[in-house]
Amino acid sequence: MLIFHHIHDLQRYLYRQRRSGQQVGFVPTMGALHAGHLSLLQAARRECNLVVVSIFVNPTQFNDRSDYELYPRTTGADMGLLLQQDCDVLFLPTEEEIYPPGQPPTPAYLLGHLETLLEGAFRPGHFQGVCQVVDRLLVAVEPHFLYLGQKDYQQCRVIQQLLVLTNRPPGMLQIRDTVREADGLAMSSRNQRLNAEERQRAPGIYHALLYLQRHLLPGSLAALKQQAVANLSSQGFRVEYVEVADAETLEIRNEWDGHQKLVALIAAFNGPVRLIDNLILTK
Repeated sequence: MLIFHHIHDLQRYLYRQRRSGQQVGFVPTMGALHAGHLSLLQAARRECNLVVVSIFVNPTQFNDRSDYELYPRTTGADMGLLLQQDCDVLFLPTEEEIYPPGQPPTPAYLLGHLETLLEGAFRPGHFQGVCQVVDRLLVAVEPHFLYLGQKDYQQCRVIQQLLVLTNRPPGMLQIRDTVREADGLAMSSRNQRLNAEERQRAPGIYHALLYLQRHLLPGSLAALKQQAVANLSSQGFRVEYVEVADAETLEIRNEWDGHQKLVALIAAFNGPVRLIDNLILTK
């Protein structure tokens, strides 16, 4: 596995690989790797000749500085996992490499309603920060394919919009299913911060999503969402939102016609740790 810390060195190497016909798959991460990340790497390995993984905890997408500082950083262990998975290239930049001092501010990305609801409403500026770092990483790597997990459902939609805004091919984005623990908890780097009691309670978010899926009926969705909130609150979660949205546009739906494809999305605090998850409700 080759390790690069500087964009120009990475670009020089990848330019030669593309010129020789190598197809590049890219998996951007913030480290603290788990089986979900590795499943993306494995998908890239199956479908591309050369796999690049980045590890960079991006400060611009954290609207809470303490959350940024507490984000787990396990670079040594991460590198061991990547070696086991035959990763070809690890890009491990510093903050100054991604955001050089004195560089002009990045113009705002026109994300429309996608940054005003759900995660956008509760984490102002979050998706602008996501777009900043992903745009810069894509410039550095210039991959043929970009691999993301469905667990960050809204983020996937935002990145789709970013590709359109930056004139990159939409087909570059490859979204893979959420990987879960045996009890249903969506794998997340944040899970490392859960204590034993919080970890035992954590699958309740997935159970709430299943509740929404099992009890979905045409008509008003208000009572269904309210009951899911009540179920989570009774277990000790502090719920930020339980919503049902159009699976393509993410427009919030308060009624269902029985045909529209829907996704349920939840964000809730489990102790001090904020967890998110989602589930497609309809075929």
